Amino acid sequence: MHVHEFFSHATAALLWDLPLPSVPDGIDVSVIAPHRAPSGRGVRGHQLAGAQVTTTEHDEGFSITSPGSTWAQLGAAVKHPYDLTALADAVIRTPRIPGPHGRLLRAAHSTVAELAVELGRGRRIGIRSLEEALHRARPGAASRPETWTRLTIVDAGLPEPTLDHDVYDERGVFIGCVDLAYVALKIAIEYEGDHHRVEAAQWARDIQKHDRLAELGWRVIRVTRADVFEHPGELVGRVRSALRSRA
Repeated sequence: MHVHEFFSHATAALLWDLPLPSVPDGIDVSVIAPHRAPSGRGVRGHQLAGAQVTTTEHDEGFSITSPGSTWAQLGAAVKHPYDLTALADAVIRTPRIPGPHGRLLRAAHSTVAELAVELGRGRRIGIRSLEEALHRARPGAASRPETWTRLTIVDAGLPEPTLDHDVYDERGVFIGCVDLAYVALKIAIEYEGDHHRVEAAQWARDIQKHDRLAELGWRVIRVTRADVFEHPGELVGRVRSALRSRA
């Protein structure tokens, strides 16, 4: 790559570990006008206006669009509104180790206000979808399926759950962190990714946590990928039933 070239769009999203719904072929490489967009086998070249893009130096030592600028470039490429929101959630999330002695693992890539500034840098394809996604973004979702779970529940007319909630017992002992929760009703919604199933240590921790939650009166709704992406109506029905039982 030449000194004036940088990674952007979907390639930058992958390098920032943002949750794209699929991995495209080839790589995105951009330049600022009047430089000419690069071309070549497997390269998607882009010529961008300088006022519309923010670049930075990646930890690995190459030039790349900032996470916020990367998200703002994806309004045309990412079609489903939930996925645009999941990307925004990932940009504004602050990863942490939960519990009383937990700590932040790093600062958030950006803030909602900073993403709004990115959207205001000029005309963008898909601007309305990006604005709606930003309005719906929340900082607590740890994964794309968690964002989809939250939005599926809310769009069915149910209350919005709290994200990334730490649970303690009556003595102040930390029980665990739940993905989504109706705290006052003691309803937890846990997304079970593949690592929960195939990693023995994670599986053991999950069993212990869910048993302790049950002892404290929590109802745990365990959600899989199929629930979220194939049978959302059944997921909504389970959450609605739990809310009614606790009401």
